[in-house]
This record gives sequence, structure tokens and C-alpha cells, in this order.
Amino acid sequence: MSKRKPYERPLPTDWWLKNAFYTKYMIREGSSIFITIYSLILAWGVFRLSQGEVAFDAWMAALHNPFSIIVHLIALALALYHTVTWFSLAPKAMALWIKGKRLQDKVIIVGHYCALVAVAIFCLVIITL
Repeated sequence: MSKRKPYERPLPTDWWLKNAFYTKYMIREGSSIFITIYSLILAWGVFRLSQGEVAFDAWMAALHNPFSIIVHLIALALALYHTVTWFSLAPKAMALWIKGKRLQDKVIIVGHYCALVAVAIFCLVIITL
């Protein structure tokens, strides 16, 4: 066994702030914490709904708390960030070929946004019925 100490490359704690690509990546990965919290809040609401109307109304009343509203706004902003970053990566994830030519990235991205708008409108129509 060797007595040499292996080389350990120093890595400062702010390494991800020095490159815009890494900064965006770390924000995206770190934002999953807020998305998870939001998912747990919704799951708790479903649980409270199973307990009856009084429990569900108490959960709804808790959502009117300013802290809860701030958490929801942060989760919305981060979910929109996830949407934008995923739609920009979509052409790399799925290369579509039509008649031997690769479909332009812009077409795939615009298609995703059109689908998002269509699903949002569909959900609004279902909710208002």
C-alpha cells in the first residue's frame, strides 16, 4: 500500500456561480425542493378532503395565509422556469425527421408551447363547466 496522498482537486463552494450554464442548472435542480413542497401541500389537501368537508375547509383556510401564498407563488415561478428550460431542451431529447430532413428546433419548441396553451384552455373550460 502506498503512503502517497491522492490528489484532491480543490472545489470552491461557489463553483456553479462562475459559469452561466452551471448556474441555470443548479437553480433548476435546487428548485425541485419547492416543487416537492408544493406537491406535498396538494397531497395534504387530498388527504384532508378524504377526512370530510370540515377538514378540507380548514385546509383551504390555511392556504389563505400570506406565507402559503408566497410558497405558491415561488412554486409557480419555479414551475414556469422548469417548463421553459424543458421546452428549450425538447429538440435535443427528441429529434424529429420528416421526409429525410430534421425538423427545426423552433418548430418543436413552438409545438410544445402550443400544446401547453391548448391544455391550459382545455382545463379552464373543464373547470368553468
